[in-house]
Amino acid sequence: MRAIWKGAITFGLVNVPVKVYSATEDHDVSLHQVHDADGGRIRYQRRCEVCGKVVPYEHIDKAFDDGERTVVLTKDDFDALPAERSREIEVVEFVPNDQIDQLLLDRSYYLEPDSSSNKAYVLMRRTLEETDRTAIVKFALRQRTRLAALRVRDDVLVIQTLLWADEVREAAFPSLDEPARITAKELAMSSQLVASFESDFTPEDYADDYQVQLRQLIEAKIEQGEALDTAETFGEEPGESKDAEVIDLMEALRRSVESSKSAKAGPKKAAPEKAGPKKGTTAKKASTGSARKKSSA
Repeated sequence: MRAIWKGAITFGLVNVPVKVYSATEDHDVSLHQVHDADGGRIRYQRRCEVCGKVVPYEHIDKAFDDGERTVVLTKDDFDALPAERSREIEVVEFVPNDQIDQLLLDRSYYLEPDSSSNKAYVLMRRTLEETDRTAIVKFALRQRTRLAALRVRDDVLVIQTLLWADEVREAAFPSLDEPARITAKELAMSSQLVASFESDFTPEDYADDYQVQLRQLIEAKIEQGEALDTAETFGEEPGESKDAEVIDLMEALRRSVESSKSAKAGPKKAAPEKAGPKKGTTAKKASTGSARKKSSA
């Protein structure tokens, strides 16, 4: 991994030098646009409206237009901002872990010690673990002031940037204002259905079916060209569920519980391989009766 930023966590008079790394990466198949008539590559050009020339990225500045005036901002202008020059990840408060709304979480980054001694880093980690708290921090990254949660994951300090309060939309749905009568029997049956699906979450048991099938389609087209029969490759289109006519909620719950029990009683299937799907095959979620283990809870 390559560090994208260097700075230091400031905690009172304590200074913890760190390197910042992106904790996630995209696994999607890389595609580009082509002309459907001749397969020619579609490319976009940054062309100046005044001189008509194609402008290299290094000669492009940003501007603000209020309708009457245009203010051009250069890279030097952005670099001159005090927040952009700062290399501090400032701890502003410590909050209970359960106070972090999951909806606010944005991007995740790993922090690596960036000094000859990792003592200050380990002290910060141990402090968060012992106090069962999350540090709320502020820092500047890529021309934006970031609010973030600093926590521990597998003995590594992790920063998860947070959305600002005004970036989260309010969920105002008039349909939720209508009263709904839930019977005790329906609630009990629903709880029974939940219990039949209980398990410990293991992310490695799941695969991105769409990307696996897309790779399979690309490989098949490489081998067979335009003569490829997609219906034969992937089978018939999924039809309407045989239970689609079920309207009664209680009946739907009952059938779901019975279906879950039948799946558990059936033969167990092997979980997906950790290394990913084999060439030419489609990865599937581990079945309810195989990948799931009884929750210790």
